[in-house]
Amino acid sequence: MKVVICGAGIAGLALAQRLDAFGWKVVVLEKAPGPRPQGYMIDFFGPGYDAAEVMGLLPRLQQLGYRFEEASWLDETGRRRARLRFEQFGKIMQDRLFSILRPDLEQALRQQLSSNVDLRFATSLDAVDNTADGVRVTLRDGGTLDADLLVGADGIHSTVRGLVFGEEHRYLRYLGFHTAAFVFDDPQIHAELQGRLCLTDTIDRQMGLYGLRDGRVATFAVHRTCDPTLPRDPVAAIRREYGSLGWVIPRALDRCPPAAQVYYDQVAQIELPQWSHRRVALLGDAGYAVSLLAGQGASLAIAGAYVLAEQLATARSIDAALDRYERLWRPVAEEKQRVARDGIRWFLPHSRAQLRARHIIMGLASLPGIDYYIARALAGKSVTLIRELSTTGRKPRIPTVRQ
Repeated sequence: MKVVICGAGIAGLALAQRLDAFGWKVVVLEKAPGPRPQGYMIDFFGPGYDAAEVMGLLPRLQQLGYRFEEASWLDETGRRRARLRFEQFGKIMQDRLFSILRPDLEQALRQQLSSNVDLRFATSLDAVDNTADGVRVTLRDGGTLDADLLVGADGIHSTVRGLVFGEEHRYLRYLGFHTAAFVFDDPQIHAELQGRLCLTDTIDRQMGLYGLRDGRVATFAVHRTCDPTLPRDPVAAIRREYGSLGWVIPRALDRCPPAAQVYYDQVAQIELPQWSHRRVALLGDAGYAVSLLAGQGASLAIAGAYVLAEQLATARSIDAALDRYERLWRPVAEEKQRVARDGIRWFLPHSRAQLRARHIIMGLASLPGIDYYIARALAGKSVTLIRELSTTGRKPRIPTVRQ
């Protein structure tokens, strides 16, 4: 069996590794000229953690990951107004939790691919001929690929989804925010962070800073806006939106790199009535983006890839596999989307009253029962599906890992 996967991000690479392990012929197409350096820090837990463990990825991810002492919300003078200790959250998650930069996670997934996987950068699609028996993909350079299945794992602005399922506006739910992320050098700011995730304690806009082990500082930013249109100059937009914040933020903005090294996008979700049509399926953000408000996009990308691969390896037909993949995984994805929407007012307060309420809740976080409530509010329901599949599903062969 042959699969073409569009997108060499987290979902696409995870699916490629898993299907290759099951003996499929795998081609991965990525329109970017090479691995993307942009991306923000991810809190990695939940079903993706379970899937990474089964797939043999966990040791490398833990090596690349971080364990911060706490999240601290700081006012314009740098004084802490609220905090959440990761130790509390980690206990509730049975210590199955760490943070990792998105580019580092993708690097680990690429390293796990065997030499059998045909990974092609600077390659994009122009057309898809989708039939009940197979799919033909026409590439931008005029070449074609025939396969048994095409999987769109090409993100929230998916080309595959647009070609097969229709225009993006039909499925995109804009949540009222823009977000950005970049990495910069500043020893003074790095020292001030002291092993913490530090966030501005602000209304309608917020920046967060992490100190990386190589001495650099990673930052992410999010602000409210009713206009989903992305700016032509993301660096100018970042400086305009966050320039009024205090503490070390002006210094961080001065060190913002060129636009090519900055991640900038809408905060949105994707909601489709069906994730597959004939021999085309969607995976990860292309089919069920939960948004950064859910904090589990990477986890759901890897876990969703695991579920899809298991069904393709064990079902009697591709059609049956795609149907079962959706029936198993859609309830999980939709629940995480609801968690994200319900948590908007706590993620970024819209008023002084909401800001004070968050201070109170964080102050109670160390009390028994309250800590569990906060963890559930942030993470949603526990998902045991991956563990269940790993004990009952077909075992893949162990691939020869590329050097």
